[in-house]
Amino acid sequence: MKVLQINPFIDPEGRSLDALLDAWWTLRHCARGAAEAGAEVSVLQASLRQEALQREGVAYHGLLLLGPDGRPTPSLIERVRALRPDVLHLHGLGFFDEARQLAALLPGRPLLLQDHAARAPSRPWHWWRWRRGLAPARGLIFHAAAQARPFVRRRLVARHTGLYEVPEASSDFQPRVHDAARRLTGVAGAPALLWVGHLAANKDPLTVLDGVARAAERLPGLQLWMCFGEAPLLSAVRERLRDPRLAGRVHLLGRVPHAQVELLMAAADLLVQGSHREGSGYSLIEALACGLPPVVTDIPSFRSLVGELPAAGAAALWPVGQAARLADAIVSLANAPPSRPQVRARFDAHCSVAALGRGLMAAYTGALAA
Repeated sequence: MKVLQINPFIDPEGRSLDALLDAWWTLRHCARGAAEAGAEVSVLQASLRQEALQREGVAYHGLLLLGPDGRPTPSLIERVRALRPDVLHLHGLGFFDEARQLAALLPGRPLLLQDHAARAPSRPWHWWRWRRGLAPARGLIFHAAAQARPFVRRRLVARHTGLYEVPEASSDFQPRVHDAARRLTGVAGAPALLWVGHLAANKDPLTVLDGVARAAERLPGLQLWMCFGEAPLLSAVRERLRDPRLAGRVHLLGRVPHAQVELLMAAADLLVQGSHREGSGYSLIEALACGLPPVVTDIPSFRSLVGELPAAGAAALWPVGQAARLADAIVSLANAPPSRPQVRARFDAHCSVAALGRGLMAAYTGALAA
């Protein structure tokens, strides 16, 4: 099976294709997973510079997809016709022009669109545009089936369009020795909680801090280590840290190198997240890869990622915005520490590169048979 994966998003930093693949691991993992599952995979990455390279059994091509008039560029036409794919896989639901033009270039070949945290439009006068934009797709890929419901409810998805559930991303992180990681990072705490995410409203750090404060009343050795990039709520977070229950136990690490996150996850005892919505949850995926038990909000993508772990006492889901429930979950897992190998086993089964490849191949096969 020949598969052509297309990413229409142009890197605003203008990095080379090689550098881009190091930074955008979702693109690389999707391609590598499908290739390892048996597909012959090529990737078109929208770019202002034309280049090509081979990596991990995948052929990558950087080129401009559409011209200023919204029509396919000669290089896109030439490349698509030369590759002659059996299946087209477009990253993103909102690239309507690219979807329409690709479908026209290869009529009859199944086109699948993969969701990357798109939001269904709430205003009815936008719905017609989405219906028309999604119409060329034979299938839509979501991380969790529940994420498709707003699109289906608004009748933005045609009846003939298949819906597929495939993890959005994977990780190359590996479990490491806990005590050694603590020595290398200086992380301490009983338990040591780790936050990895922006200090932004959707991530809800203020509720998480409230929950940690409540949990500290029952866990005097608790400490929280917070890694973050964008921080629009940093002032509010610092204000919340004036709570005596949080004094001396919250460490604002700020932005850390990606490789350091892997060590921090090995050193910590629990991951805490307060997201209201996510396309998938990169930090949670990385935590599972490291075997770090998560205490995360009960949202569709997180439910899909943790699977059976909460029932087995190896993870906890708590309702969005409810600090008291977060505190109870932290205390429960801290008093009965989960098995890290059990957490890693969930990663291997559900969102490893191999699992991602199996899911994509099932979607491709389903679309070809439709």
